[in-house]
Amino acid sequence: MLAHQDIINKLTLQEKAMLTAGESEWQTRKIEGKVPNMFLSDGPFGLRKQSGAGDHLGLNGSELSTCFPSSATLANSWNPNVTESVGKALGVEASSLGVQQILGPALNTKRNPRGGRSFEYYSEDPYLAGKMAAGMIRGIQENGTVATPKHFAVNSQETRRMASNSVVDERALHELYLTNFEIAVKEGRPKSIMSSYNEINGIYANENVELLTNILRNEWGFKGYVVTDWGGDNDHIAGLKAGSNVTMPGLGMNSAQEVIDAVNSGNLKESVLDKRIDEFLDVLLVTLEEQKKNTKVDWPHQHQIAREAAKKSIVLLKNEDHILPLKPGKKVALIGDFAVSPRYQGAGSSLINAHELENLKDTAADYNVTISGYSKGYERTDKLNQTLIDDAVNVGKNSDVIVLSAGLIESSESEGLDRKKLDIPNNQQQLIHALATIGKPLVLVLSGGAVITMPWIGDVNALVHGYLGGEAGASAMWEVLTGKYNPSGRLAETYPMKETDIPFDNEFPEKRRNVNYKESIFVGYRYYETSDVPVLFPFGFGLSYTHFDYSVLKVNKNGLNVKVTNTGNREGIETVQLYVGKKDSALIRPKRELKGFKQVGLAPGESKLVTIPFDNYTFRFWDPDSHLWKVESGTYQIMIGRNAEDIVLTSEVSIDGLMVSVPQNEWYEKYRKADLKHITDQDFAKLYGSSLPINEENKEIGYNDPLMEMHHAKGWIGRMAAGWLKKKIDQSLAVGKPNLNFLFNYNMPFRAMNKMTGDLINSKMAHDILFIINGHFWRGTGRLIKDHFANQKAIKKSKWYPKEKQK
Repeated sequence: MLAHQDIINKLTLQEKAMLTAGESEWQTRKIEGKVPNMFLSDGPFGLRKQSGAGDHLGLNGSELSTCFPSSATLANSWNPNVTESVGKALGVEASSLGVQQILGPALNTKRNPRGGRSFEYYSEDPYLAGKMAAGMIRGIQENGTVATPKHFAVNSQETRRMASNSVVDERALHELYLTNFEIAVKEGRPKSIMSSYNEINGIYANENVELLTNILRNEWGFKGYVVTDWGGDNDHIAGLKAGSNVTMPGLGMNSAQEVIDAVNSGNLKESVLDKRIDEFLDVLLVTLEEQKKNTKVDWPHQHQIAREAAKKSIVLLKNEDHILPLKPGKKVALIGDFAVSPRYQGAGSSLINAHELENLKDTAADYNVTISGYSKGYERTDKLNQTLIDDAVNVGKNSDVIVLSAGLIESSESEGLDRKKLDIPNNQQQLIHALATIGKPLVLVLSGGAVITMPWIGDVNALVHGYLGGEAGASAMWEVLTGKYNPSGRLAETYPMKETDIPFDNEFPEKRRNVNYKESIFVGYRYYETSDVPVLFPFGFGLSYTHFDYSVLKVNKNGLNVKVTNTGNREGIETVQLYVGKKDSALIRPKRELKGFKQVGLAPGESKLVTIPFDNYTFRFWDPDSHLWKVESGTYQIMIGRNAEDIVLTSEVSIDGLMVSVPQNEWYEKYRKADLKHITDQDFAKLYGSSLPINEENKEIGYNDPLMEMHHAKGWIGRMAAGWLKKKIDQSLAVGKPNLNFLFNYNMPFRAMNKMTGDLINSKMAHDILFIINGHFWRGTGRLIKDHFANQKAIKKSKWYPKEKQK
C-alpha cells in the first residue's frame, strides 16, 4: 500500500500523467481539489524568484533578495556551520516569498578549473564538497523548505552540457563523482535532488536506474523526489521507470499524452506511475504543511549573515613583509573598477537581484581607512586603455599603500560557457605591472569564482582572494584588510602554476559528444601531489596573521588527536586537515586524500587538543570487479597538514581488510604513478573496461545533437542559424555581459525544443525542423506546417486543456 493511496485512487490516469511534469516555468502541477502545487526557485546562494511571467533563462526581473557568497566562496570557509547559517537565511527568504523549494546547492566535483560553472560548485574534493553541501541542505530545510542538491551526476562542462556523454571508469565515478552526493544525501537528508543533463557511460542521468534507484534510493536511503534540470528530460517514460518523478519546466498536454499512451500500451506499468506520484506527494504535502508561513525577513540580519559568511571565506594568499593588516593612518590609493562596481556573483541562472549591495569605496569610511584617491584603472573587458592606467599610477604615487581590486570579469565565467583561459584580462595584468613600478606596497584584492593563473604574482606584495563574496563582500574584505578579522579561509581547489599543468587540459572542454575522463581519480591535488607537479597554491592553502604549531599526534583505529598551538600574537582560526595514504598499496591510489578536517579557534599562546574521528569514508575504495566498497588490508599513513602539500605530522595505523590482487602491466603502472602525460586512449579503455564510444565526425545531425552542430549542417538555414547564434554570443561576451539565452540555445539539443516550449512544438515538429536542417527544406517545411496544425487541433480537443483556451 502506498503512503498516499487514498489521494492516488481519486486521480484519473490523465491527472496522474499531468503530475509528472510542471505546470509552468517554476510551479509543479496542480490538480484542482485534489493535489496542490509548489513554487520552485533558483537559489544556490540567493533566491531568484522571478517577477511576472517566469522564464528560466533570466529574461524577466526577479524579486529583491540577499545575495550570499557563491558556493565556491563558501567552500573556502571549510566550515559546514557557515553553509548551514546561509541555508537557514535562504529558507527564511523562501518562506517570505512563497517559495517552497530551492534549487540548490550545486556540488559537482570540479574536474577542470576551466569549467564555466565552477563558481557554483564547492570543490575539486568530494569529501569537502559533500560536507559543505550537507550543511547548506540542513539549513535550508530547517523551516520546512525543500533543498535540491544538483546536478546528479558527473556534470563537468558547460559545452554541450545537454548533449554530452561522460565516459568515466567505475572507481572515479564512485569515489569522485558520487561520494560528494552520498555525503550530502546521508548527512543533509534533502527532500529533492536534481538530475543532470548529461549521459553517464551512455545512459542519461535522468534515465539511469542504477543511479536514481539502486544507488540513490536503495543504497543511500533517499526519501525525496527527483526533479529534472530544466529541459533535461530526454525520454519521459524511461525517466519515470528509472526513478525520476517530475520533469521541468511545464511540458503541457503532449507530455501527459505520452504517459497515457505508455500506460495503455503496457510500456509503463501504472503501478510504477503511482509510485513516482506517491514519492512526490510525500514531499509536497509535508512541505506545504511544515514550511513556516508569513515569515518576515529581517534584512539587516540577512545582510550580516552574508557578511559573516564572506568574511570567513576570504583567503590570504600572500603577505610579504607583513604588509597586512593595513596600519592605521596610512593613506590608501583605491584602484580598480571592481572597487566601485564589485564582481560579487556569477552569471546565469544564479543571478541575484541583490537587496543591499556594498562596494569597497563606499564602505572604507566604516573601517577608518583613509582613501587618498580612487582610479578606475581598467575597462570591464580585455580592452587596454592606457589613459586609465596612467591615471591609476598618478593616484598611486600619492599614497602610502595601493589597494587594487581586480579579477575575473563577467564574461570569464558563466553558466553555459566554459572558460577559454585561466588568466585575468590582459588589461588588468598591464595595470598590475604599471603599479608595481611605483615602489609603493601593492595589495591585490582578487575577485572571481574559480582558479586563476598568476604570472604577475611577483609584482604584488600582498594577495587577498575574496572569490565572489556576495552583497556584503566589501565590508567583509575591509575587516580582513584592516585586521579586524584574522583571515581563516583555505582554498578548496588547487591553483596550478600554468594551464598546461592541468591533466588533459588540451581536451577540455570536449566539443564532441563523448567526454573521456582519462585522468580517472587523479583530479586536482590527487594528481599534483601524486605526480609531484609543483603548484602555485596547493589545495587547502591559506595564510593567517598569526602562526600555528602542531605536536603530539596520537592515532588509533577510531581516529586521531593532535595538539595545536597559536604561537603568534593574534587570535586566529586554524583548519586542521587529515589526509590518508597507503604507500605499499598495489591499487591505483593518490598519494594522499582528504578524509577529515576540523577548525579550532585559539588565543595567542593557547593550545587545544583537536580530535578527528575516522568514518566510513576514511579507508574505503570502490572495487570495480565486485561493484562494492571494500577496504584494503595493511598499513596506512595518517597525515596532518596545513594543506595538501604541507604535511606537518605523520603517523601510521594498521587496518584489517582484504588482500588486493591487481594486474601487472604497463598501462596499470602508468596510472599507479599518475603518469597522465603518457596515458593514451587505449590505456584508458583498459581501465574503463570496455572499448570507448566513438565520436563520429561530419555525420548527419541527430535529434540529440545540440544546435551548435548546425555549423556543418547540409541545409543552408541551419548554417545560417548557427552563425547567427554564435555572433550574438560573441557580441555579448565582447561587452562583458554573457547572454545566457543564446548560450543555452547554442548548447541545446533538438529534442529540447519539445521539452522547453510547452505545447508549442511537439516531438514531430522538432523532427521536422531537424529534417529541414539536414538539407530537406521544402519537404521539411511542408511537414512542419502540417504537424503544427495537427498539434494545435490535438491540444484543443484534449479533455484537460484549459477551457478558456478551447474554441
